[in-house]
Formats: sequence, structure tokens, C-alpha cells
Amino acid sequence: MLTYSKRSDRFSGEEYVEVPFTGMSLTEHPIYNKGTAFPEEERHALDLCGLLPEGVSTLALQKKRTYESFANKSDDLEKYIYMLSLQDRNETLYYALMLDHLEEMLPIVYTPTVGRACQRFSHLFRRRRGLYVTANNIHHIDAILQNAPFSNVSLIVVTDGERILGLGDLGSNGMGIPIGKISLYVAAAGLHPAYCLPIQIDVGTNNEELLADPLYIGLRQKRLSGEAYDLIIEQFVTAVRRHFPGALLQWEDFGKNNAFRMLERYRERVCSFNDDIQGTGSVGTAVFLSAMKIKKQKLSDQRFVMFGQGQAGLGIAMQIKTGLMKEGLSEREACERIYGVDKDGLNLTGMTLTNEQKIFAKDPATVANWKVADRNHITLLETVQNARATILIGVTGQAGAFNEEVLKAMAANGDLPLIMPLSNPNTKAECTPEQVVQATNGNCLVATGSPFKPIMLNNEEKIVSQCNNLYIFPGVGLGALVAGTPKVTDRMFMAASEALSDLVPAEELKKGRMLPRIDKIRYVSAQVALAVAREARESGLGVRADDEKLLQMILSAMWEPKYLPYRGA
Repeated sequence: MLTYSKRSDRFSGEEYVEVPFTGMSLTEHPIYNKGTAFPEEERHALDLCGLLPEGVSTLALQKKRTYESFANKSDDLEKYIYMLSLQDRNETLYYALMLDHLEEMLPIVYTPTVGRACQRFSHLFRRRRGLYVTANNIHHIDAILQNAPFSNVSLIVVTDGERILGLGDLGSNGMGIPIGKISLYVAAAGLHPAYCLPIQIDVGTNNEELLADPLYIGLRQKRLSGEAYDLIIEQFVTAVRRHFPGALLQWEDFGKNNAFRMLERYRERVCSFNDDIQGTGSVGTAVFLSAMKIKKQKLSDQRFVMFGQGQAGLGIAMQIKTGLMKEGLSEREACERIYGVDKDGLNLTGMTLTNEQKIFAKDPATVANWKVADRNHITLLETVQNARATILIGVTGQAGAFNEEVLKAMAANGDLPLIMPLSNPNTKAECTPEQVVQATNGNCLVATGSPFKPIMLNNEEKIVSQCNNLYIFPGVGLGALVAGTPKVTDRMFMAASEALSDLVPAEELKKGRMLPRIDKIRYVSAQVALAVAREARESGLGVRADDEKLLQMILSAMWEPKYLPYRGA
């Protein structure tokens, strides 16, 4: 296992990297490879003579060459494959290129294209990346973690592949998600790729199509559950704490039956969070806070309808509750303003619900005077109408669920209703921004989960804010690591939401923008990290440094993708 480190010459002060390889091995390691950018003196000193063409390229020239190849690919999946192969060859060039074309490449390296890539991951598999922990090899967990490329791992993103985006159980094909999420951590928050490790926990799959696919690369058995599943997760977490005690563990795309359990079971034992629950809730809350500035109202003036009561919907609901209580409401009063609608309609006490769903379930007596067709199945439309909802959030993956009737009902409830079809990818969104604008005659605010182009209204461009977790999780992770906090709290996510909303300028709010521009993501991540580190300090969980020192630590931790001089080990 290698240790990646940047050093400084004690006489000249020059920063350099000590490389553990020479010759062909150096050119084939994606963290250390510079390709044609190895300068003449390093070619001689590191035994690279004859391995590279004569011309020495700059990083700028390499970016020009690779972008030309990227742009010539015929479709988004081909572009995804090209970027993955570039990452496997030269990570510095990969991230330098991505940062130059962030808005264009984010939908390629992550949503929505990563969803298609995960569906075909076994067919696209070229070169291994990350680690695979399976039900068959868990008893070798120490040996597995010793196979991590680098010893100084600071971040682990792990999935079991049960709920990949809105696509369901993709088993071992889900590895595309941790790989993509780490790319976003590096691009947005500047964590060095050597410090990041994607892991797939393969306990089988219930996806019959995958089990019947001769090219499927995962464990060919039904998905484990219950005690057998829990034992694997326990062994995994215990080993992570043993090998990488200072690492942050991010749970990613677990099924809702396990996601909440794993989060609650381990959040006090290991520095960890679940982005699908907490990150989604936090970025959604930032949108709410920005919308309140536009509407000149408070969160406590709103009535929220949450269509979808899985981990994303409940994560948003939990964060809304935190925000409402911060405005002075009791927990009961906060929960009264949040209406959860799922496959059986409005969640009511007495229904078969999870513990998390029960928090927001309504007593049938409180809705006894509602005008509904069936009191045992109160529909989304009936909930919107009777609750007089002002904010509607969709996290169901049901395209078209927010039909014209539902959208018109939202418009009838008050000025500038906030409509948030958050399901990914675009084809799963509950409605399109155009449909919202048409149904409400433009009297609306819109935020989506996937990227949508701006829409024209009365010859003016109306911005569609993408409620992208990228605004939150990289900064939260960076802030937690810099602060040295042993756990990530709900208050840290609330601090992140407030910081994110505060980064939207007043003139942008007037145009309907509720989140910062994505090309400012590095600045955004630094400010979110500062808010998290500050909250960690104030709660007694983080390093006791003033804001200026914390920001200095955060900026120092953010890696810039550029070539440093190399010296042999």
C-alpha cells in the first residue's frame, strides 16, 4: 500500500511529489502519470527514456487534445466511457479538464448519464477501480482494505447497489455511483483523488435481469437481508475504523429499509453520513430558504407536501422540521406543516409505516373535514387542495405525477408556489419546468433534480435551479475532515443549507435563481465547509480555531489539479 504525499524542499521551498515508481510503471499509474507532459529532466531521472514521444506537452495542450476527443464522441454514454478511460490513465488531466468544462461534463460523469452507465456497467467494465467487498470475501476484509491503493485514505464512498438513483436494484453494477461521487468530491471540494476510495458491498441482487445476464460481474444470488446482511456491514465498518480511523464514510444509494438503520446505527460510532437522506434534505432546504427571500416569507408560513416517502423524501422532511424548529416552532407544530404522500396516499396514523414515516403521519381526525373521495386513500391532488400547499416536492421517480390539475391546484393556493420535481434522471422527473410554467402562467418558482435548460417567459429567461447534492456533500465532507469532528450532525447540515442560500446574490434571486451558479462550485464548497467546521467548533466537536484559521485550513486542503515536479523515492 502506497502513501501519497506532497513535500517541500527544505532549501528552495519548492513543492514536489516523491514518486514510488520509475519507468513504465510510472506512466501506467493514474495518480502519478503525466503522459506527454513529463519534462525532459524527469524523463532521464525517472527512467522514461523512449517511453514517450519527443514532444513535451503542457497541461493546457493536453486539455485541448483531450477535449477535442471528448467533443467528438457520438453520444453521452460514449463521452462517459471516454472520461472514465481518461481517469484511468491520468487523474490530474481528468480533473483539470473537468474543472474547465464543469457545467458540460457534470451531467456526463454523474447524473443523468451515470444512471445509464450503471445499467450497463458489467458490459462496459474495462479496468477495476476501488474495492469490492462481497458476502463471499467478507472474512478477508482486512486483506481487502490493505489492497487500497493508498494508506492515507480520508474519504470512503460505499454502496450496496440496492437503490441506484431512480433505477432500483443494480447490484454490483452500482459501483459506478461511488466512483462518480468521488469524482465530484475531488472536482468540487478539492480532496486529492489518492485520499478517496470507492467501495461496492456486493450481497447479491434481486434484479432477475442481471442474474440472467451472462456478463453480469456481481454475486449471482438473491440479495442478503436481516442478520446476515447486518453482520457483513458490521464487519465492514469495524475494519474501516481499524484501518482508516480518520476517514469519513459516506453511505450511498442503499435501499430505504437499510439506509435509515445504517445511518442511525453508525453515525455515533464513525464519522459518517448518508447523502441521499441528509445531503438531499440540506440542498432542498437551501432552496426553501432562497425561495423565502424571494417571497418575503418564513418557512413557518409554508405548507409542505412531500410526494414520496423514501429516504430522499424523508431526508428533506427531517431537514424542513429542523428549519421550522429553528424559527421557534415546537416539534409537533413543525410536523403539522409537513404532509407525506406515498403509494397509498396521504400517510395516516394506523397505516403500515416505517418509524421515520410515522413522524409526519396525520391523525385521521385532523383531516376529517377534508373533501376527499376515499378517506382511506387521500390522493396527492386532494392533499394539495385541502392542505393548501405552497411547496410541492417530488421524489418518486414517477414521470408525470405532477399533472396539470395538481400544478393548477398549487397555483390556486397562493402566489409563487415552489414546485420541485427532484427525481433523477430527467425522464423520471414528476414534471418538466415548461409544464409548471404553462399550468401556473409563470406564477411559480421551480427547482429540479436533474439539469433542465432555462425557459422563456414573456421574452425573459426564467432560470431553473438544479437541486444538485453537489452543492452540499463535498463541502460537508471537507468541513468535517478539516474540523476533525467524530460525527456529522443535523445542525451541521442546517448550517450548510444556510451558507448555501446566502451565496445567491440578490440580483440572481430576482431572476428566480435559488442556488449559486455551478461554475462557482469550488468557492461554494469552501464556504459550506467553513459553515460545517464552524458549527463543529461551536458544538464542541471540532478544532477550536477562529473563522480565518478554519478557512485557511480548508483552502490549504483543496487540491488544484496541476503537475508538480517529481523526485524519486
